[in-house]
Amino acid sequence: MGDMFQTIKNAFKVEDLRKKLVFTVLVLLIYRLGTAVPVPGISAARFTAMIDRFGQLGQFMNLISGGAFASVSIFSLGIQPYINASIIMQLLTVAIPALERLSKEGEEGRKKIQKITRFVTVGLGLVMATAYWAATKDAKVTVLPGWLNALVVIGTFTAGTAFVMWLGELINEKGIGNGISMIIFTGIIANLPRMIINLFGWFQNWKLTNNVVLALLGVAFVILIFLLVITLVVFVQIAERRIPIQYAKKVVGRKVYGGQSTYLPIKVNQGGVLPVIFAVSILMLPSTFVSLFNWTGPVARWFLRFDSNPLYYIIYALLIFAFTFFYAMISFNPIDIANNLQKNGGYIPGIRPGRPTSEFIHKTSRKLNWFDALFLVVIVLLPSLLGAITGAQGIWFGGTSVLILVGVAMDLVNQLEAQLMMRHYKGFLD
Repeated sequence: MGDMFQTIKNAFKVEDLRKKLVFTVLVLLIYRLGTAVPVPGISAARFTAMIDRFGQLGQFMNLISGGAFASVSIFSLGIQPYINASIIMQLLTVAIPALERLSKEGEEGRKKIQKITRFVTVGLGLVMATAYWAATKDAKVTVLPGWLNALVVIGTFTAGTAFVMWLGELINEKGIGNGISMIIFTGIIANLPRMIINLFGWFQNWKLTNNVVLALLGVAFVILIFLLVITLVVFVQIAERRIPIQYAKKVVGRKVYGGQSTYLPIKVNQGGVLPVIFAVSILMLPSTFVSLFNWTGPVARWFLRFDSNPLYYIIYALLIFAFTFFYAMISFNPIDIANNLQKNGGYIPGIRPGRPTSEFIHKTSRKLNWFDALFLVVIVLLPSLLGAITGAQGIWFGGTSVLILVGVAMDLVNQLEAQLMMRHYKGFLD
């Protein structure tokens, strides 16, 4: 923790980094101001009732939007369409050969995929905005004609999504850190005081305490558990399996090249929080459609109460496992690593170059994926299970937020350290 604050302090001493940090903070302040601007011509009461029908999934959507979803602000959709668009594009990149070839074209290919993702984001935002307007429209809250009211509400929601996406890209271009992740991070941090107040109120009204001192002790205990979970998440985030690599000696003229020993690091938590977000996005679909279209009947009611069903947690865990392995499959290629090692004269001691090396790396990575998936399930589902047992819904739903907070904070510190290191060496060479 001390190293993190020291890194930020050192970054403020460098003019270029200080400007990037200040720019990032200003962009995030603009985002927070936008979350307080309401959407005109929409029934806030009906919108809130719709969120309540979502259950825990509605709380998650409100969490990653920084409270904008519950307040029916112009940024209510937030980065949800962008996340869904990114998921769709990653799935299509695996399924469509043309997109797969595009992803391998380096920086130019990445820019083209990013451009397609923007269009998909706006399209999804338009669809979600239309659905939310249709589910919550109320002629009593506006004097505008129906078609004009629809144009205002849908246009505002969609423009808010595009603006948030643009803010995230501004941070990527001129600020520090990953823009979209920083926006989610800011929203969660802004909600922490409210969550602590709610936690205190719940403990104070609990029949086993009903006392201010005991309520404060309960809050302190939960915060202690929260800090312990953060410590565990940090430990797993930085953990890696180091495979020893030996490079063969080569004699070129009178010089000897190679012969050194190094290692191949494989991160334990390769996918970060993405498998959890993917799993939540899939689980959200049934209850979202039921709430948006006001479907009734036993099946619709079952889906609306699905988050309190034990089957919900089983499917949630299975989806986290599936997406953990899926993300590792598309982001980590043992064959390419084995081929690069062989081309550069590197090998794993005791393992033959070529196919045996790629199989060894693949098996090692898969073992880590099992541990990573189990870790994510415990971190994410344990708070939800505690909430289901204690009845403190919305208070214990913090496993995903912890993963996001820790992941974004560590990524920001790593980028600052890399920037500081680069400037240190540049100054040394000058």
